[in-house]
Amino acid sequence: MSLRYLFAVLLAVMLVSACSTLQDSWEGTKEMAQGVGEFVNPDPEVDFNAYEFENPNQEKLARLMTPVDGPLKSLIRYVSDRDSYPDEKWIDLLFLRYPWIHSLIVVNEEGWMLDRLPDAPLKRITEPLVYEANWRETFLQTVVDYPELGPELYIGTPFFKDADFAGLILVSVDPRTLLDFCPKPEELVMLQPGGAAWSMNRDRELAPLEALPWDEILEDDVLGTVDADGQCYTWLVRYVGSDPYVYATPCSDAEARDSGWLPF
Repeated sequence: MSLRYLFAVLLAVMLVSACSTLQDSWEGTKEMAQGVGEFVNPDPEVDFNAYEFENPNQEKLARLMTPVDGPLKSLIRYVSDRDSYPDEKWIDLLFLRYPWIHSLIVVNEEGWMLDRLPDAPLKRITEPLVYEANWRETFLQTVVDYPELGPELYIGTPFFKDADFAGLILVSVDPRTLLDFCPKPEELVMLQPGGAAWSMNRDRELAPLEALPWDEILEDDVLGTVDADGQCYTWLVRYVGSDPYVYATPCSDAEARDSGWLPF
């Protein structure tokens, strides 16, 4: 066998071995790339039952209260973010974003009114609006007034000057206006524990619901069902600052009580 022939055979063997190695490496690379691709770009799988309600009463309450609670929380965020005297731009944006509010009042640290919009609001304050808080620690507080034309919820937040407490910014809204955002407002009740309940259903008897010992109920629970003179209600509490307000609706199934959960 000539040296030239031996060299050609060895070269062929080396090429075959190299091709085999490259093939194995390529297959391994493809498998790795496929695995990485599935990790980075997984096939989406949507579980439509992930937030399915087990309790029809709680599903009903969630559908009724969410369109009401959303605008209220948005207003709360906007008002509580202001810690200086409101300027014209802030005021204009307030009434533009929330055309359903009734009034804006600015008072100094002694309670004297510095500014008010509109100048002559439809509802007059019947009782002094008393806000008692450590304003270094409290950023929002509410007071409900009950004039003849209906309840008025006043949301108050402090403003400061040179790091010193200078007064309060008060924004007011009729709670029944908020209920207008509900798809079935006659089915939803909003209640101030220790105060009154509000509903767009004039035929609904609210006194039994108002009379329940809400202070005791809220010590242990944030949601549940209650009996008000034979009527079952499903309820959930929301806090505006440190003040509780309760959303409630008549149970659609009196047998389905306290099962399932509300995803809020």
